[in-house]
Amino acid sequence: MRASDRAYRTLLDEIQSGALAPGTVLGEVEQSARLGVSRTPLREALGRLVADGLVVQQSARVTVVTGIDADDIRELFELRRALEESAARMAAERADSASFADLADEFAHASLDGRSGLDAYYALIGRFDTALDAAVGNDYLTSALRTVRTHLVRVRRLARDNPDRLAASVAEHRLIAAAIAAHDADLAASATHVHLHNALESILHSIDASTGSATSPSVPVLVEGS
Repeated sequence: MRASDRAYRTLLDEIQSGALAPGTVLGEVEQSARLGVSRTPLREALGRLVADGLVVQQSARVTVVTGIDADDIRELFELRRALEESAARMAAERADSASFADLADEFAHASLDGRSGLDAYYALIGRFDTALDAAVGNDYLTSALRTVRTHLVRVRRLARDNPDRLAASVAEHRLIAAAIAAHDADLAASATHVHLHNALESILHSIDASTGSATSPSVPVLVEGS
């Protein structure tokens, strides 16, 4: 792996995990020494993170981790809704039925017990996303989706795992996968719309609960789940 790729991956993981919190200053000299790379590959890595929207360049040698608030999350979900509903519709028109039928069955039997169950569930979502991208077969769309998913890792960390919401998310993913398998484009897009609405409201509700603020109208919500 190239030094710039290694530095990018390390910094990306640290930003997404919260190890590098919003507002953290990434000084070029300090980060080069910490990551064990020279300044040229570090600058390449930071440039990629700037393009991702995860850091902002404040000066020639100082970069800062960007923050994320309720308005950012709403805007992210506006883009996510446009992309994922289109992707679901296109996948329903183009996908191999068997692969999505298998995914629907996996969602139907998914267990959320313990940390291992949650890890397995998120891995299943990852496989679903990969299958969706392959079915769509549009590099421009899938590239945009990858950017959105990069930010979603940070957003999910702001929400708390809630058993009711996670169970609902499993059912929502099962319906989307089943609709794609059945080549029902309208149902696939509608089910995706409902899933994203519930996911957004639950994340905002979770942030409200942790900060005591009011970021969204009071509506019945569940809580997190991709």
